[in-house]
Amino acid sequence: MAKYRYGILFTLLLLTMVAVLIGNIFIGSADISIKEILFGKAYEETVYNILFRIRLPRVLGACILGGALALSGYLLQTFFHNPIAGPFILGISSGAKLIVAIVMIFSASLYFRISSAFMIVSAFLGSMVTLVLVLIISRKVRNTALLVVVGVMIGYICSAVTDFIVTFADDSDIVNLRNWSMGSFSGMTMENVGVMAVVVFLCLVMTFLLAKPISVYQLGENYALNLGVNVKALKVWLIVLSGMFSACVTAFAGPVSFVGIAVPHIIKAIFKTAKPLILIPACFMGGSIFCMVCDMIARTVFSPTELSISTVTAIFGSPVVIWVMLRKKKGQF
Repeated sequence: MAKYRYGILFTLLLLTMVAVLIGNIFIGSADISIKEILFGKAYEETVYNILFRIRLPRVLGACILGGALALSGYLLQTFFHNPIAGPFILGISSGAKLIVAIVMIFSASLYFRISSAFMIVSAFLGSMVTLVLVLIISRKVRNTALLVVVGVMIGYICSAVTDFIVTFADDSDIVNLRNWSMGSFSGMTMENVGVMAVVVFLCLVMTFLLAKPISVYQLGENYALNLGVNVKALKVWLIVLSGMFSACVTAFAGPVSFVGIAVPHIIKAIFKTAKPLILIPACFMGGSIFCMVCDMIARTVFSPTELSISTVTAIFGSPVVIWVMLRKKKGQF
């Protein structure tokens, strides 16, 4: 019965994911109907550029990165045994943002074009530095709420340093940096999509391979040790994979808030299970849908003015975080 229910839910997620993806391609400030596409208007240069060089890479980027962000949050919540752990709340996204901003500014001042892979590596280093700092503090801070406050403060420090650097940088060096620093899926190219797809896919495969150890780890570290799970190695992989997912998002779209916290809890509430083999693909699909919907809202509601993606994700994601905190207070976690 449970398998039948999971099958229905996954089918609904897949259909919703496809529908939202197609909707993002056709909905925008320039109205392009399916009828116009079928009768060959897609081959007109302007329409072709809008559909296949602007909207398609953007929606594919939101789809891939949204899934990556949700999985990053799921892995962090598993690692910390903390329902409100996430890359944005713990300041990990801000750490990645700081390093990427420094790299972007210096490369622009030296007229050096940095590759997508180098951006991901830079963001990963920033994520790891911040995550290690949070880990050190978490050893001394056992209170969940206090740990979150510490993470938020680390994020503010990283953001403040980033703003300081941007303020004193030449305007020519930060043409695209301000929009990126607020979070945006605009400006995606198929080359970017190709790079992020490879990185996220490899990390996704590694996450699937860890599904069984994760399911045991969720029952407690001592229990996992007794069953022969290498807990230290598992923790390292959880950190590395969550950092890579978060770094990939930050490198291409900047910091995106609340997705990593909200989506795993929404998925858990829908599927009513804690099994990693179910939650890993479901979280990825849920994150993809969430980010694609938020991106469509960001670019269409006040068109031609575009909102930052974090503005929209915060509006829909923050109520979920409040709900999680209230449930935790009642002892439901």
